[in-house]
Amino acid sequence: MQKFRFVALAAVAATTLSACATKGFVRRGLDEQRVALSQERIAGDSATRAELAATSAAIRAELASLRTDLGALRTEFGTKISAMEGQVTFAMPVHFEFDASSVRQQDEAALAKFAQVAQAHYKGALITVEGFADPAGGEAYNLRLSRNRADAVRDFLLTKGFDAGNIRAVGYGKARLVRPGAEKGEAGAELNRRVTFVIETASTTSTVAALSMP
Repeated sequence: MQKFRFVALAAVAATTLSACATKGFVRRGLDEQRVALSQERIAGDSATRAELAATSAAIRAELASLRTDLGALRTEFGTKISAMEGQVTFAMPVHFEFDASSVRQQDEAALAKFAQVAQAHYKGALITVEGFADPAGGEAYNLRLSRNRADAVRDFLLTKGFDAGNIRAVGYGKARLVRPGAEKGEAGAELNRRVTFVIETASTTSTVAALSMP
């Protein structure tokens, strides 16, 4: 009987010690898990900060590049650039001879620069080439002439690697005159025989930011 009591006590003691050891093991495991989670969170926070810093640097670099390119269009070619929600408009110094629709050789550099900027910063966006005429001639004739001018510029841009589905041409005839009444060889008439570009894009915020940078 006494031997049985000793064995029972020994069993209880072993069970108790085992339980204590198990609790200690669990406690150590939980502590180790908390440390691991804390280290993982710190590493994750560091990775997130590094990723955000890299993204911010990339955005700043893109804005600086866009600002440089838009600045070149403005200073080298006198392009007027305006941005509103969903659209960026480029009033290019690309003009035409009276009653003609061919792209002049002296305007090719400006068009090539526009093509470079559009492909670099507005890739895949829809570009509308708007053609215009001076007020000489009838309404229907001027609409056709202005469309031919827009088509000629569109064809030039296509030689620079644009997707034909991303460029369309429209003619507005003698609408929106820069110099009202000026026609043929009169002073300022050439300004009416022009094209502008409208880019439909979601990145107008970037354009506004670039244009606003000192």
